[in-house]
Amino acid sequence: MTANDALRDEILLAALPHVPFDGWGEAALTRGAVDAGHDSATARRLFTGGAAEMIAAHSRYADRIMLEELERRDLDVMKIRDRIIAAVRVRLEQNAVHREAVRRGLTMLAMPQNAALATKLLYRTVDAMWHAAGDTSTDYNFYSKRALLAGVYSTTLMYWLNDNSEDFSATWAFLDRRVAEVLQVPKILARAGRVLERLPDPFRLLRTARST
Repeated sequence: MTANDALRDEILLAALPHVPFDGWGEAALTRGAVDAGHDSATARRLFTGGAAEMIAAHSRYADRIMLEELERRDLDVMKIRDRIIAAVRVRLEQNAVHREAVRRGLTMLAMPQNAALATKLLYRTVDAMWHAAGDTSTDYNFYSKRALLAGVYSTTLMYWLNDNSEDFSATWAFLDRRVAEVLQVPKILARAGRVLERLPDPFRLLRTARST
């Protein structure tokens, strides 16, 4: 990590408490810079992309912290479903104190002009989760796994943002159900593939019928 990277993290983290009141943008960034002992010019220089760059930087920071925490856990002894659940929980739990900032960030990412950025950040997060879980697939499963996890993470994130249960217990129950559901998809597809393999080839049957 470079000196600029460390400085960006410092100012960004100082700005987060201001986001629920000032939104993602220059106001929160300036307040964060002052709180961290820096001037607004330094903050603007480090975040030339404004609010969108701040949100992207926070997502990358959260991914990095998630991976650092997962490395401290003994994931190797866990089943794959438990590794995925752990990754999603860590990613959300680390932002619990900044839940309103996350909510505001998602509102901005939902704007049409930010659709590409939203997709990029979501992919980066679920890709990091799968790598942490030990995924080494390189075939079509690589993409299907990330697509399925993107759905799990996105729906769990939205549930978490509105969860008022103690210690987010309702969110973790929701996450367990969603992971259990999506892990059935590859098995269903595999069974469907085996069934299709046993069915007659319609083109072969058509050729046979025409020749008789």
